[in-house]
Formats: sequence, C-alpha cells, structure tokens
Amino acid sequence: MEMINAGWLSLLPPIIAIVLALLTKEVFSSLFAGVFSGMLIYCYVTGESVLAAVSYVFEFMAEKMGENAAMLLFLGLLGAVVMIVNMAGGSVAYGKWVRKRIRTERMSKLATAVLGVLIFIDDYFNCLTVGAVMKPIIDEHKIAREKLAYIIDSTAAPICIIMPVSSWAVAVASALDSNGSVGIFMQTIPYNFYAFLTLVMVGVLCFVDFDFGPMKKAVERTRSGEIAASSEEKRELYKVSDKGTVWDLVIPMLALIIGSVFGMAYVGGFFEGEPFTAAIGENPMLGLTLGAFCALAVCFLMYIPRKLMRASDFMEGIARGAKTMISAMIILILAWSLSGVCRELIGTGEFVSGLIAENNVSLTMLPCIIFVVAAFLSFSMGTAWGTFGILIPIVAMVCETDMKVLIPALGATLAGSVFGDHCSPISDTSILSSTGAGCEHIRHVETQIPYAMLVAAAAAVGYLLVGFTDRLWFIWIVQITLLAAMLAGIYQYQIRKEKK
Repeated sequence: MEMINAGWLSLLPPIIAIVLALLTKEVFSSLFAGVFSGMLIYCYVTGESVLAAVSYVFEFMAEKMGENAAMLLFLGLLGAVVMIVNMAGGSVAYGKWVRKRIRTERMSKLATAVLGVLIFIDDYFNCLTVGAVMKPIIDEHKIAREKLAYIIDSTAAPICIIMPVSSWAVAVASALDSNGSVGIFMQTIPYNFYAFLTLVMVGVLCFVDFDFGPMKKAVERTRSGEIAASSEEKRELYKVSDKGTVWDLVIPMLALIIGSVFGMAYVGGFFEGEPFTAAIGENPMLGLTLGAFCALAVCFLMYIPRKLMRASDFMEGIARGAKTMISAMIILILAWSLSGVCRELIGTGEFVSGLIAENNVSLTMLPCIIFVVAAFLSFSMGTAWGTFGILIPIVAMVCETDMKVLIPALGATLAGSVFGDHCSPISDTSILSSTGAGCEHIRHVETQIPYAMLVAAAAAVGYLLVGFTDRLWFIWIVQITLLAAMLAGIYQYQIRKEKK
C-alpha cells in the first residue's frame, strides 16, 4: 500500500477516535473506529471495496505488531517482574519501610517527581518503572492514581526531550540529519518552553495542595476511599509471601535499570566503538527487553532458593504479570495502527505540515504557529517522534537562512510535539503512564488535559515573544509570571465558588 493524498479527509480518523474516546470513555472501540475510518478513506480514494478496507485493518495491525514486537515483549516481561516482586512480598515490605520515612502526601509526590526526573534515558522505561516503584506509597497516602499518572507523564517525555543523553535526543538529531545536529539540538533546549514549564508545574503541584478540573474530583474521590485502579488490577488476587524484604524490590529494580542501560548500549554497538548517546537510541526497545529479562532472572535467583515462592508459582506469576499488560498492549497496537494509517497511508502529517510550507508566514509569528501546528499534529497522530520527524525538515528548510529564527522554531517544534503527545488519548506515552500508575486510561487523559493546556498557554506566549525579542531571560520571566497568575486566578475562582 502506497501513501495517497486524502486532503482534509486525512484529519477525520484521529478526530473520530479522539472525540469518541472522550465522549464514550471507551478506548478500544474508539481507536478501532479511527483505524477503520482511515482505511475506508484510503479505499474510497483508491477505488477499493469496503471488504478490502476490513482486510487492510487487520493486515495493518499485524504489521504494526511485528514492527513493535520488542515493545510488546518488554511490556509482558515488565508486567511479569512487577507481579513476581509483589508475590514475593517485596512491594509490601518496601511500602512498610517507606511509610516510616515518607510520612506526608507532599513528600510522596515529590519523591515520585524526583524519580521521574532521574530516569531520563527513555520515556517508556520512565513511565513503567516509576509507577511500579511509587504506586504502593501513593496508595498509602491516599493520593489519586490520576495524580500519579500525571506526575509520571509530566516527568517522562518533558525530561527526555531536554536531556542530551536520551533516546529522544538521538531521534531529534537523526531527524535534523545534518552536521552538528547534536549541537543544534542542545541549542534548542532553552527554547523548549513547554517541557521546562511542565516540570515547574509538577514541582508546584507537589508542594502546594491545589487541584482543579477533573483532577480535583479524582483527588476528592481518592480521599474518600476510592482508588481508580485499572480493571485488570481490580481482578487480580494472588498469594503474597510474608517473608519478603525491602531488598526483594530494590535489587530487581536496580537490575532492571542497570540491565536496561547496559542492554541499550550493547544493542546499539557501544562496546564496538559507537558513542554512548548514539548507541542508546539505536534500538532502545530491544535494550529495555534485555533489561526486563535480566530483572526476571535476578528475581528467580533471589526468591526460589529462599523459598519465597515455588518454581511453579514463579512461572504462574510470569503469566499473571503478562496478563495485566494485555489491556495496554491492545491500546498500543490500535494506537500504532491509527498513527500508521495517518502517517503512512492517508498523509495527515504531510497535509498539515504542507499548510506551513505553502503559505507565506511571517518569521516573527513562525515559532508560535509552529508550536500550535506541531501540537495539533502530535495530538492527532498520538506520536511526538512522528511529528517532529515530519516537521523538523520543513522548519529547517523554511528557516535555513536565519539561524536566529531556526533555533527557536526548532524548539517550538519539539515543544509542540511533546504537548500534543501529552494530551492525546492515543499517545503511547499517555497509555504507558496510565498503565504504570494503574489507573483507567481515559481518567488519566481527562484529568491531565487542563494542566497541560494551562502550561501550553504560557509557552505559546513565550513563542510569541521570541519573534519580537531575543532576551531569553525576559521571555522566561513573562512565562513563569503568567503561569503563576493563571494558577492564582483558578485558585481564587475555586475559593469564591466554594463560598457560594
């Protein structure tokens, strides 16, 4: 199947999927409707039948499963590691140990954010590891799972996109495809307003007990005793050993982290002379899979000789753990399929990015316009990498004669890509954040969007100012002041509303 030019019709599949997901709160059917509508558009333009569209849907899904098999393996193995650690009593022991040290809700949220910032190598790894470690502590202090998912999501892609040593930095450098691409990426870091402001927002919400929108309702529900656990987690009942220790969680998690970094470096050819930054971005999913297998092997060597569980229980735990990831796997397969239909078959990205290239846009307004376009494209396709992979070459072409405009414009491209990905219900990072936090996916999306929109509004003002001044310190002061003013306004509004 070759790409076609579907024009405005190329926007319909992501719109259908997103609107249905937000209205029905049902992700599977909404994503499938998006994929099927995309195939219908493809077959309509190419003159093929409806039956062909049905056949293409499953053919395309199978293709995407093959392309992302390492990711599916990683999810299954990671689910197995988490389940076996729980069955061995490691999570319970860790929860008891932490309860004596992290005694407040504020410290729990801050510890989650700090851990998210420290794991900056890869966003997928970040989402699932932080959730596995911090979920028992969050539940102990009656913090909403939706809040955990927000903190995870907001310290995953936003920290990866501003770190020179991460899989995201490699992806951006490869999209630039020019000499000195890593240096150009590093110059864009101060202009990635959305990523930095998101981290600021997370810090504020960790220190200040203030929530608004759907998140406020989620927090109130949790404090009343309701935990928004995922359906798979609610159904899981299994025997937990009473002999587990803190080390039964800490050592497997360290094995997972060290094994994943080592695995990414090995797969990428670091031990054969490749630079570390290039190596970890070569095939990060296969490296993460090796790390998860390493953690599973460490669990076996730690638990079986000490009789924390029998070998048969260990194998049963692997199956149970993999089963907890089935929902996330299905959502990811459908999301990959929808993204693939939009990017590879009906040309959604080319259509939207072409609007920039074809119109004479003032260079003064260009960074702000690029931020909005990148956000829309990333939200629609559910992929930040796909978005900046499409837009970066176009932006570089438009601004190649003026480096003063190029760097802020590239920063706006990366920021808009992360913002759209942050909000999209079909984004793999959002899916994995809700999976790691153990909360329903749609609840995570609807509680996170108001926070992300607020930060994006402040960032958009920054990109407007970039066109008129090159005083970066002044732009940052304006953005932070604006974000603080908006938060203060929302707080005052809630106070007046409660008094009424």
